[in-house]
Amino acid sequence: MSTDPKTDAALEMAARLGRRQAAESAQAKRLVEQFARDALAAGIAPTRLTARSYSGEGRYRTNVVGWYLKRDRSIGVGTDGSFYVLHCPGGLAARLKGVTLTPTDPPLELGRGARDGESMPIADALAKRLAGGSSWGS
Repeated sequence: MSTDPKTDAALEMAARLGRRQAAESAQAKRLVEQFARDALAAGIAPTRLTARSYSGEGRYRTNVVGWYLKRDRSIGVGTDGSFYVLHCPGGLAARLKGVTLTPTDPPLELGRGARDGESMPIADALAKRLAGGSSWGS
């Protein structure tokens, strides 16, 4: 600990925030993993997911097979129960070879703090997607 009380308070606040985010992400991860098991058990056909370039000018093939959670195809869940934000740098190499995505920690609320103001608890998004079956988004 430092000798500055303001610094100590800021460090403690940051530590509490980090612990809370980790706990929320662990809870969301369990929900996402259960969704993948439920979707496979329900026979909901997974698809090869695509990612949008950061510039928004195109979509690229990815290494992930799974389901989109949002109709704008910006969020997905892999058949392995991993959570993906479907954005990538893009470019010619990505157009030719596709892109390799890495899973990210899921939030408990999708879109929290986004400019469009559309946020939704991940549990609700997963339930809606599961209820939509294979025809969802068609």
